[in-house]
Amino acid sequence: MAQRILICDDAIFMRTMIADILTGAGYEVAGEAESGLQAVERYKALAPDLVTMDIVMPDMGGIDAVKAIIAHDPNAKILMCSAMGQQQLVVEAVQAGAKDFVVKPFQPARVIEAVQRLLG
Repeated sequence: MAQRILICDDAIFMRTMIADILTGAGYEVAGEAESGLQAVERYKALAPDLVTMDIVMPDMGGIDAVKAIIAHDPNAKILMCSAMGQQQLVVEAVQAGAKDFVVKPFQPARVIEAVQRLLG
């Protein structure tokens, strides 16, 4: 069975692009979320193998969503995806529990490499 991934980003074109990259590599998109609150709710409902998380989203930011998901499941695998490659946000995301970080616009190979590393 393909490993299932939850894609969290407020921009539909980014969710579509990430979904295309992942499905092309043989992963299954378990679901999508366009806000931090949705990301947390969908994580609890879908129990995906991995989450891709944007940092800037409505309702609840990606870093707060990471904290909420990790509080629910300390073993959650979360890959941050953001246009803002600022060092401080990378540090905050990792401290919150994210396992890796890719910067937009990203190379499909870098996304797949990060996903494969996280999923083992």
